[in-house]
Amino acid sequence: MAKLELKLKVGDVAPDFTAPTQNGEAVSLAGLRGRWVVLYFYPKDNTPGCTVEACGFRDNWDAIQARGAVVLGVSNDSVKSHERFAGLFKLPFPLLADADKKIVTAYGVYAEKSFMGRVGLGIHRVTFLIGPDGRIAEIWPKVKTAGHAAEVLAGLEKHAAATEKPADH
Repeated sequence: MAKLELKLKVGDVAPDFTAPTQNGEAVSLAGLRGRWVVLYFYPKDNTPGCTVEACGFRDNWDAIQARGAVVLGVSNDSVKSHERFAGLFKLPFPLLADADKKIVTAYGVYAEKSFMGRVGLGIHRVTFLIGPDGRIAEIWPKVKTAGHAAEVLAGLEKHAAATEKPADH
């Protein structure tokens, strides 16, 4: 199996996109400029690892929001599938339906992978932290689902603290 080689690097401008959420509303990255964005890619709704990862972000949602960040989950599942998945697990953040694979392709996470001995194209589990300036602040290229949201929260806190302006005295 070919190792995933991301073309995007820390410091790059994150590719813009617009996609429908589980509620059918359109979300664009450009519309979130000025905020931190946790953009996580996952293979499939309602699968064990993807559920653990999504629930981790749900359980850390208040702390992530307190840092002024938004969470966006992306897979190529349909709006209807996302609606069921988000409803079943009470996910408070948007899941973006990337049916035409434009976002996963732009971010380089749709590539050859191996699953249960079979090789094919699929979405790799990768998370990007995008800064308020629209640039990639951090990338987690090999996500372990359990504990990942806490790892991302720690990264967000580190980057957000580094960009906050000191108070005038």
